[in-house]
Amino acid sequence: MKIKQRKECSVSAAVVQVGYRKSKLQTLKRYMPFYIMFAPVLIFYLTFAYAPMVGLIMAFKDYNFMDGMFASPWAGLAHFERFVSNGDFWRVLGNTLSISFLRIAFSFPAPIALALMLNEVHHPKYKKFVQTATYLPHFISWVIVYGILYNFFSVEGVVNQITAMFGKEPVMYMASKEYYRGLYVGSAIWKEIGWSAIIYLAALSGVDAQLYEAGAIDGVNRWQKLWHITIPSIRSIISVQFILSFGQILNVGFEQVLVLYNATVSEVAETLDYYIYRVGLLQANNFSYATAVGMFRGVVSLLLVIITNYISNKLDEDGGIW
Repeated sequence: MKIKQRKECSVSAAVVQVGYRKSKLQTLKRYMPFYIMFAPVLIFYLTFAYAPMVGLIMAFKDYNFMDGMFASPWAGLAHFERFVSNGDFWRVLGNTLSISFLRIAFSFPAPIALALMLNEVHHPKYKKFVQTATYLPHFISWVIVYGILYNFFSVEGVVNQITAMFGKEPVMYMASKEYYRGLYVGSAIWKEIGWSAIIYLAALSGVDAQLYEAGAIDGVNRWQKLWHITIPSIRSIISVQFILSFGQILNVGFEQVLVLYNATVSEVAETLDYYIYRVGLLQANNFSYATAVGMFRGVVSLLLVIITNYISNKLDEDGGIW
């Protein structure tokens, strides 16, 4: 009897396993077009995001061309210690953090405000025109943006020409440490506000219209609808974007820094991105040190994402990424 039961159990287990395999094959066949569509994205990130991470080993070695990346002598944490003990560490880190916090304080709420205002516009043509006009600068290179800034804020630019009509002396905005951070944050907002607002407009399009109808019945005004219905409905999207922005706090945009950088503003303009470029490419055989600085930036950014996500989950169950 026991042998018979064991045979029946083994047969039933085999049947379940065969059925499971058929189900997996059916599922794979059913979603195969989606897997094929996703394959280029997967290949892209494997090639350009994950495969280059092998190069991080250079941060722990004294790299030279003759020995190669793997045969170069081991240096341990020497390059990290060199960076932390370097006199440039606190200056570069301070510049990066000050610019990043200014960017978050002004650039992060700007697209939210634009999306909320566009959501209140009921004229479709005007709404599309404003949306298109605000996100087109995203496709302009930073070199062209610098040219626009130069025409406005140079000594002979439009701003100085207007102030000269009122008897003011010309100001060298582009070569002044006092105005550098303002120009940096302002140009970043102008360039990216429309593009960043797209995700919030998409979230606003999914807000249930019945909530507004119920609010109108209760007699709430437009500001109350905005504060109690619209913003809470996109709270999770705002939270996720805020967490991601903190993950980029040490990455202030190399291209923008490069075009706005000059010797007169180097004291406040040299950030981690430009520092890595200067010590890694402009100086000979310094790849290991530059890799260590880049790895330091990546690890700190990852820790900031984890901490921000943890705090967000504590404040709101649906506020975190994971």
